Amino acid sequence: MLSWLSKMWRTRRWSFLALVAVVAAGGTLLVARMAQSTPGVPLAEVMSGEFVDHLQLRGGLKALKSVVLAAPSSAGDLQILKLTKNGASVKKGDEVAQFDTNNLELRLLQQRTELRQAESEIERVRAQGRMQEEQTATELVQARYNVERARLEASKQEVVSQIDGEKAKLDLANAQQKLREIEKKVEAERAKTAADVASQMQRRDKAANDVAEAENRIAALTLKAPVDGMINLMPNYRARGWGGGGGSTPEFKEGDRAWPGAAIAELPDMSQIRATARIEEVDRGRVQVGQPATVRVDAIPDREFSAHVVVISPLAKPDHSIWPPTRNFDLEVQLDQTDPRLRPGMSANVRIAVERIPDSVMISAESVFQKAGRTVVYVQKGSGFEERPIVIARRSGTNIAVASGLKAGERVARRDPTIEEQIEGSQK
Repeated sequence: MLSWLSKMWRTRRWSFLALVAVVAAGGTLLVARMAQSTPGVPLAEVMSGEFVDHLQLRGGLKALKSVVLAAPSSAGDLQILKLTKNGASVKKGDEVAQFDTNNLELRLLQQRTELRQAESEIERVRAQGRMQEEQTATELVQARYNVERARLEASKQEVVSQIDGEKAKLDLANAQQKLREIEKKVEAERAKTAADVASQMQRRDKAANDVAEAENRIAALTLKAPVDGMINLMPNYRARGWGGGGGSTPEFKEGDRAWPGAAIAELPDMSQIRATARIEEVDRGRVQVGQPATVRVDAIPDREFSAHVVVISPLAKPDHSIWPPTRNFDLEVQLDQTDPRLRPGMSANVRIAVERIPDSVMISAESVFQKAGRTVVYVQKGSGFEERPIVIARRSGTNIAVASGLKAGERVARRDPTIEEQIEGSQK
C-alpha cells in the first residue's frame, strides 16, 4: 500500500513539474514575443499641452497696393519689343516696356508734313495780303490826292466861270466817291486776308493737334515706372490659346502681342502683403476677422510668416474649378512681416487657429492606426510594443487630441510595427 502511494506521488510530482515547465516555457515565449523589438520603427512622444485646431487653406500672395502698367487703350493691337525682366528693380522714370511704334512713326511723319504745309500756306496768304494792301494803299494815296486837288479846283468859283465851277464840283464829287470805293476795297481786302489766314490757321491748328496726339500715342507706347519698385510681369492669357488648357498662364515676354488696355506689369508695394484663399461653407463659421494665422510660401520654405485674418467675404461664390461646383468665401490674411524674396502671385499655405483646447494629450496623426474597426496605437514597452485602443477627442491636420488611452510621456510607434515584423519575416 505504501509502495503504491509512493509511486502515485512520484507520478503526480513529475506531471506537475512538467506542467510548470510548459507554463514557464509559454510565459517565456510570450514575454519574448512582447519584448521583441522591431528595429527601424520611428517613435514619437505623447505630449501634453494646448491643442490647437488649425484650418488649412491653399492660396496665393498679393500686394495690398500696386501700380499697374497697361498697354494704351486706344492703340490697337501692339507688339512688345522690349520688356524688363520679372523681379528686376527699377527707379522712377525707368523704361519698363516698349511697344512697336513703326506705324505711328510713319503717321507722325505725314502729319508733320501737313503741319509744315499749313504753316507755309499761312505765310503765303499773309504775304499775298500784304502785297495787295500795298497796291491798294498806293491807289488810296492817289485817290486822296485827287480829292484834294478837286477840292482846290472847286474853291476857285469866284475867279472861274459858272460852267467851270460846276465842272470842278462834279470832279470833286467823283474823286470823293472814288476814295470811298478804294477805302472800302482796302477794308474788304483786309477782311478777306484775315479770313484766309484764319482758315489756314484752323488747318494748321488741326495739323498741330494731330501731331501732338501722334506724339502722345508714341510716348504712351513706352511704359515707364511711375515709382521705385520691383517688376512683376502679368500673365498673358492669349498665350494659352482659345482652348485654355492646363498649367499656369505664362507671363508676358518680348515679342508677344498685347490687346488694348492689357496689364503688362505691376509695381507692387511690398510693405503690405496679403495671402488670399477660399474657405468652404462648412468652415465659414469657424473663422473670424482678427484670428491669428501662419503662412508658408512655397518659394520660401525656410521661413514661416505670422499673420492674421483681415477680410472674409460676406457672400459665397461658386467655385467651378471642381465638379460638382461648390460655394465658398474669399478670405484674406495680412502678413505681419515682409521679406525681400516675396512676390505677388506666389503660392502659399495658410493655417488659421480656429480652436484651442488646454491641457490636452496629443500625438501625431501618423501614430494612429485602424485595426478591426478600432483606433489603436502601439505603445513602447521595454524593447517591444503594446497595442492599445484610444479615443480621439479632436483631429487637426497632422495632430490628434486623445481623450483616453494614453498618458503624457509615453512613446508610440509612428509606423505599424506588426507590418514591420511581417516584412522582416518575409525577408528571412
